Amino acid sequence: MLLIDIEGIKSLNDLFLQIIKQNLSSDALQWLETKVELIKTEEKSIQLNLTFSHLPRLAGKQPIVLQAEDEAKIAQLLPGFSLKEWTADRLSRVWLLMQVPNENKEAYIKKISGLFIGSEMNEQIALYSTLPFLSYAEEWVSRCEDGIRSNIGTVLEAIMYHNPYPAHFLSEGAWNQLVLKAFFTDKDVNHIVGLNERSNQALTDTLSDYVQERLAAHRTVNPEIYKLIEQKNQTI
Repeated sequence: MLLIDIEGIKSLNDLFLQIIKQNLSSDALQWLETKVELIKTEEKSIQLNLTFSHLPRLAGKQPIVLQAEDEAKIAQLLPGFSLKEWTADRLSRVWLLMQVPNENKEAYIKKISGLFIGSEMNEQIALYSTLPFLSYAEEWVSRCEDGIRSNIGTVLEAIMYHNPYPAHFLSEGAWNQLVLKAFFTDKDVNHIVGLNERSNQALTDTLSDYVQERLAAHRTVNPEIYKLIEQKNQTI
């Protein structure tokens, strides 16, 4: 079950590198490219772990400058995905993970999983942002589900906003949990890829109950909930 084919990944890989070159200093870019060559040949994860951790110091955390034509090409290659409001270190980390050799499935999964373990907030943001581009996509469903349980707003946004992975791979139950968490934490659900397409009766029933609870407590209700419920009812 592919989210994007190999040629699409290659095109995005090249485009991301092009954008990185436009946003990093020559010294930072040279450092990153040198580290990538080491990562491609190492058996263990020493260079990968160190580079992933140290990248913000070299790349910086400034918002990336993105050309309109690049945004359009990204949207064409992977509908729903966007680099809007990304920082240089976030994009550099995502591109870095796209360079990890994937021929050996067990070794690949071990290396990427190792980064999730003990990762701090900004590292988690990059890791969850990379979900659409990781090899063996089905292997990361449980990681995505773990992320939905996070209480860190920016981590949740990395999973929910402009990320097509959840809609493509999550089960109905996990998907419903994501949408409910978005409403409960006052996220902008308009940024959730596949929100309307993956609407289902169980979600509609839960949202209807939630609305009644809010109204009974004299609390406001996000109007997007009514839209989602109505959209589902119109399809029945």
